[in-house]
Amino acid sequence: MIKEFRNKTTHYGWGTIGLHWVMALAIIGMYPLGLYIDSLTYYDPEYRTVPNWHKSIGILLAITLVVRLSWRAINLQPAHIASHSDLIKRITKLGHAGLYLLLVVVLLSGYLISTADGRAISVFGWFSVPALPELVENQEDVAGEIHFILATVFISLVALHAIAAFKHHLIDKDSTLSRMLGTKENS
Repeated sequence: MIKEFRNKTTHYGWGTIGLHWVMALAIIGMYPLGLYIDSLTYYDPEYRTVPNWHKSIGILLAITLVVRLSWRAINLQPAHIASHSDLIKRITKLGHAGLYLLLVVVLLSGYLISTADGRAISVFGWFSVPALPELVENQEDVAGEIHFILATVFISLVALHAIAAFKHHLIDKDSTLSRMLGTKENS
């Protein structure tokens, strides 16, 4: 069992593991919540509350992403698992970069949808994130298309990420998943 907060060359620390799983749960919940919001009409009782939850969670997720990227920049990265080929290592690196890039664009496009009318985003009533002036004509529609398409691509890549982790765990029997659960070091 991993006891350190910071990463070591052989494994992830609890800081990285915690940030990973908090973000994973938020991301996995945000996609169906967004689809549900899309199904609401003006007269649905949830029309006034659920979109605000989605926006608030999105802002908190953006803040967590900044913390995670900062943590990643100042922390060791565990060595690749020795049994992984160079191709797997490259695919892993590209996959993670793709996940981070798509998440940034999805969060940014969500912000641009939510603030297109010039109103700030209230985060659960705790604080507000101000709006930028309109950047493009029909900003809400343009950002909405980008948000939906890239969120769908993103959640698909998240599913592939999870499938790959289970493949490594169940078929390859290496420590890829175990070390993100905090139960094993590199093997």
